[in-house]
Amino acid sequence: MLYFLDMHYQNDQTVGIINIVITVVIIMAGIIQFKKANEGFLSLTEALKIGLIAVISAVLSIIYYFILTGILDPETLDKSLEFQKQKMLSSDPEMSVESANKFVDMQRKFSSPLIISAFAIVGSLFIGFVISLIGGLIVKKSRPE
Repeated sequence: MLYFLDMHYQNDQTVGIINIVITVVIIMAGIIQFKKANEGFLSLTEALKIGLIAVISAVLSIIYYFILTGILDPETLDKSLEFQKQKMLSSDPEMSVESANKFVDMQRKFSSPLIISAFAIVGSLFIGFVISLIGGLIVKKSRPE
């Protein structure tokens, strides 16, 4: 949807929040379904394993990113960096264009597909771990010995 609205390069915070909410809902649904399937019992370790589903989200995001930047819109990175530069210049009138250009050049160095893929996987693993840890602590129920 963002691609068709030509907003895919703007990195809006709302999109990030929606992604996290979706991740929370999916992981918690998995934890609850697992608990139901196991007679109402769930260990924290099992909940953490369920949280690894976030890696699937990262892989799908990486595949989408490669399709977007390789086929659909090869100028996505340039559009995104230019948008960020204009946003910085409009929010801080004291900033010089040279400073903004230096920032854009530094951002470009950290925007290789390999680095973006690594950050996506590590970030998704971290988010999945935290969500499943909190969810597992809330709904865990140990089997009686």
